[in-house]
Amino acid sequence: MELLNKVALITGGARRVGRAIALELAEAGCDIAIHYRRSRAEAEDTARAVREAGRRAALIGADLADPASWPTVIAETVRAFARLDLLVNNASMFIPDETGRSSGPAFDHQLWRDMLEVNLIAPAALCHYASEHLAANGNGKVVNLVDIAAERPWPKHIAYCSSKAGLAAATKALARALAPIVQVNAIAPGIAVFPEEYSGELRRRLVDKVPLKREGTPGEVAKLVRFLVESGDYITGEVIAIDGGRLLV
Repeated sequence: MELLNKVALITGGARRVGRAIALELAEAGCDIAIHYRRSRAEAEDTARAVREAGRRAALIGADLADPASWPTVIAETVRAFARLDLLVNNASMFIPDETGRSSGPAFDHQLWRDMLEVNLIAPAALCHYASEHLAANGNGKVVNLVDIAAERPWPKHIAYCSSKAGLAAATKALARALAPIVQVNAIAPGIAVFPEEYSGELRRRLVDKVPLKREGTPGEVAKLVRFLVESGDYITGEVIAIDGGRLLV
């Protein structure tokens, strides 16, 4: 797909990996709709950077845990730019399960509901509400951000891993449902950027498990997104790991 003058909506586009994706696609020629929940200042900073790259930017504030936000996010994007060509479902909720007794992790029903709502149902719903617009110009693309934990789950993040595994499965089903005009793929990062609360020791232990012996970067994830939407015209229904070989170990 030629990206010049295309419109991309990036959920969670204000900071970290989402910001890197926004700037990479702006550099490729896209106008960018930046969705955020609470990071208004960071979203404004990302929008400034997009405009400095010579592209248009729009800010869309919404809580994706609220089902009423799903059609609104798409409608506001189309209202701002009169089209939508690319949807990047990057926004995510990452919360560990509470530590339980010796029998295992505690079960928090509300945590599961929230995690599934944001990490699985919202991306699927956004695909639904965006599909007409994505198909309107003959070639739309969706990229979902999952996690290698969908395939290699962590015992203290059962709700999170389950939500990402569901999104990986939804990617394949949506690829079939929206073919042949709209392509749907997913990217599964390993360590793209550490959670801020991770200690230096924990970071070193996690990196030591990676065959390439380093953490990844948001920019590397963004470049893979760009490849899929710009050059992956015969790829759909794939979940591509970008993890330094972590799944090999």
